[in-house]
Amino acid sequence: MSLENDINQPKFRNDFQKSTINLIYTYNWMNEQMKKLFGSYEVTGQQYNILRILRGAGKPLSTLQIRQRMLDKMSDTSRIVDRLVLKELVKKTDCEHDKRLVDIVITDRGQQLLEEMDKHQETMDKIMMNISEEEAKTLNHLLDKIRNS
Repeated sequence: MSLENDINQPKFRNDFQKSTINLIYTYNWMNEQMKKLFGSYEVTGQQYNILRILRGAGKPLSTLQIRQRMLDKMSDTSRIVDRLVLKELVKKTDCEHDKRLVDIVITDRGQQLLEEMDKHQETMDKIMMNISEEEAKTLNHLLDKIRNS
């Protein structure tokens, strides 16, 4: 289906406007697809992102270090981490280098959750299966170009 049909807008001012609307619409559509998957594990996309960051780091990170690596730079990292602590997916420890900071580490339970979610990588990848690898590379290049403007 075309964007025009999906949002019931037959005409755009120009291709730049259509591209902007298309990016927003597609982001929201993809976000909904991810919410469905994450919801079955009772985590949000932001919580999933933090768990993956911690697993990838392989060492404790501060909330500032986590925020720097997050996809959603506007998130309240401390609040999200606190919710993960309540779910026992991460834990806070005293920072060895600076007693004013708290380190965040992923727990065994958090690792197990990610391992379970990893089994659905193909489901997540299917969202992009309508495009070729070359088209995906072009899309990545164009999106990087937009953000760097």
